[in-house]
Amino acid sequence: MSKVSYYTPEGLKKLRDELQQLKDVERVKASKAIAEARDKGDLSENAEYDAAKEAQGMLEMRIAKLEEALAGARVIDESQLDTSKALVLSKVKIKNQTNGMEMTYTLVADGEADLASGKISVNSPIGKGLLGKSVGEVAEIQVPNGVMKFDVIEISR
Repeated sequence: MSKVSYYTPEGLKKLRDELQQLKDVERVKASKAIAEARDKGDLSENAEYDAAKEAQGMLEMRIAKLEEALAGARVIDESQLDTSKALVLSKVKIKNQTNGMEMTYTLVADGEADLASGKISVNSPIGKGLLGKSVGEVAEIQVPNGVMKFDVIEISR
């Protein structure tokens, strides 16, 4: 059974586009590479053939993972989300109680996480710690060197 993941419409489109690219373009390239390597002679001593087969196996594994992710993908209707709590697609502004540093993160599905653009996965330690919190609450997040405490300052969409 596949795991349910929630995506924005753009995130789901990106996932579908990547799968289409792998199936329609990369799969054909992999088959051609194998055919070319096979034409070069003895397969028992043909490193190019082995590399092409390994690349094809990795490609097929990536396709299978994407298909599994798509099977469990659900699009989130942002208009139906509760804005009083931190949920998937919430933009949460937090303040570190230790050093006073403020950060703003958008909680997203694993496939859309990108720390550089401020998007963190709901399955990351900070994401899990923020889920369900309201403005004014303290999120206690277990990290390898102890517990970090964050004040939830603001929640928006």
